[in-house]
Amino acid sequence: MKDGNVFVMDDSDMPQAQARITSRLIDSLYTEAMLLADEARSYFDDAGREERATLEPFARVGFACESLKVTTRIMHIVAWLLTQRAIESGEIASREGRRPERRLGHAQDTDSAVFEQLPPMAQRLIGASADLYARVKRLDDGGLEAEAPQSPARALMGRLERGLGGQTV
Repeated sequence: MKDGNVFVMDDSDMPQAQARITSRLIDSLYTEAMLLADEARSYFDDAGREERATLEPFARVGFACESLKVTTRIMHIVAWLLTQRAIESGEIASREGRRPERRLGHAQDTDSAVFEQLPPMAQRLIGASADLYARVKRLDDGGLEAEAPQSPARALMGRLERGLGGQTV
């Protein structure tokens, strides 16, 4: 209440949530993930076998574990991106897409002691999958922040800005 006037706020006072990511970004990340998946499969199934055979027994086990971690990261990324596509196309409601089971799955970090013993190509693929996973995780985490309820004061500021034709107060 100010000067005897009562301000009533409704849902129209709340700024509309902006799309977390665009279809173009989803498609770009999906393409990157699929190319990385193909490259990892090719290396770990074919070319990497020869390099793995030259490693010490402990490093061979680490090589196998890291190949599974790369695959897991990529599969979590692809599943998350397909969920985002489904949300964008309306197949899944936005609220349904925010459920915990639809979030980006957890992927284990790489052990630096193992990483250092691996061939350069394996290191590159591990690094690329970890980097892509980290970028997608930031998007996934950012979506929760966008859904946080806004304070009444910020809603009022948004209403004032709209009333003043986009000018800041």
